[in-house]
Amino acid sequence: MSHTSTVPGSSAPVAFDRLPPPWQPTSSRPKLPIGVGIVSVLIAGAAIVLILGGGLYLLDQFGSNAIPSALDLFPSIDLLGSAILLILGISLLAIATALWRQETWALWTTLALVFASTVYLFFTGSITVLFVLMVVLFVYLLACRRYFY
Repeated sequence: MSHTSTVPGSSAPVAFDRLPPPWQPTSSRPKLPIGVGIVSVLIAGAAIVLILGGGLYLLDQFGSNAIPSALDLFPSIDLLGSAILLILGISLLAIATALWRQETWALWTTLALVFASTVYLFFTGSITVLFVLMVVLFVYLLACRRYFY
């Protein structure tokens, strides 16, 4: 396939044997690491449980008696506790969504929460499998920070 073009200032056409492939922009967003995806799904699952627990208690208190008390996920909470559960669940759901979208603030928030949990477990003397998992998660999230923007 031959294409011709004229050079400005000359009347002779320039022939090209082939054109370079068209430029296509590449994605500047790196792929989601599998561990970050798993952590995001686990955080979202915990958030949904907290939202359901707080929401069902509030519906039971202020709504009709259509919700049986057997559905209370946290039977020993009060009104303030259910509001805190609801707010915490919504916050965790926002963090999980932002982790899935690879936003930097969610990574640093999760790292801060994992670090605080690890320090708490260390100073309470709870050096168990959970402690080891938290340390591994902390190191893994630090290693994956280049995938966030």
